[in-house]
Amino acid sequence: MPTLLDFRRRIRSVKNTQQITRAMKFVAAARLRRAQEAALAARPYAKELMRVLHSTISRISEPRHPLLARRPEERVLALVLSGERGLAGAFNTNILRKAHEFFRANKERNLSVIPVGKKGRDALRKAGFHLLAEYINVLARVEFGMVREISNVVTDLYAKRQVDSVYIIFSEFKTVMSANLTVEKLLPVDPEQVQEGARGSQAGSQVDYIYEQPEEQLLDRLLPRYVESQVQRAMLESSAAEHAARMTAMESATKNAGEVIEALTLHMNKVRQAAITKEIIEIVSGASGTA
Repeated sequence: MPTLLDFRRRIRSVKNTQQITRAMKFVAAARLRRAQEAALAARPYAKELMRVLHSTISRISEPRHPLLARRPEERVLALVLSGERGLAGAFNTNILRKAHEFFRANKERNLSVIPVGKKGRDALRKAGFHLLAEYINVLARVEFGMVREISNVVTDLYAKRQVDSVYIIFSEFKTVMSANLTVEKLLPVDPEQVQEGARGSQAGSQVDYIYEQPEEQLLDRLLPRYVESQVQRAMLESSAAEHAARMTAMESATKNAGEVIEALTLHMNKVRQAAITKEIIEIVSGASGTA
């Protein structure tokens, strides 16, 4: 049976763990606020870019561009955005489960993967998937230079016909308690999807643009920027969702540690009370026998 010293050591250990989880919760909350602000700040640019791109495409009778070319999807590339670290609840598990569902749905095709995030890289490499590239330690702080690098790799692979389609799998941040597991088609660029994004803004149908350059020249510049904006949005959303999941998990761990401490303290007090009662009984019995 555990002694009082064992209970005290156990309680002290749980309290130390509770201090760590509480500190991690506060750190995740601060990072979540910054990541959420970055995601919200990037949305106006993405919406405006969609409006301009939709306006440009609508002015061209038959738009031709390598990123608009459609062909049978025999070689599929998936960008999988996962977390960099653990202790985030089921965040990484849910992302990998969604990715495996996508892989099973496209098992007849030639699949290639580019993981973004250490946890996804390790799991997909262990599962034996063909990794065309890998990016780790890039989601803690999303930088546009890395966004452009990833976008250039993806667009080059598609333009050179090494892949026939590109999908991006990520966790879209909604609230602190919930996130949407999303699979979006990144390439080829779908004009209908761009049109829906342009209609998402209230002023989308009221703006008309006057271009100085030819529409085809503008399209060559806008399409890569559109891909970059989509990759950046996914990375910012995934980063915010990871911080939210970690904050929620650490808050739950802190609460559970408090409940464990209460249960151990109660049990320790019962054991101590039983030991005191036993000693009193022994003293009383000894005094009665002497008398």
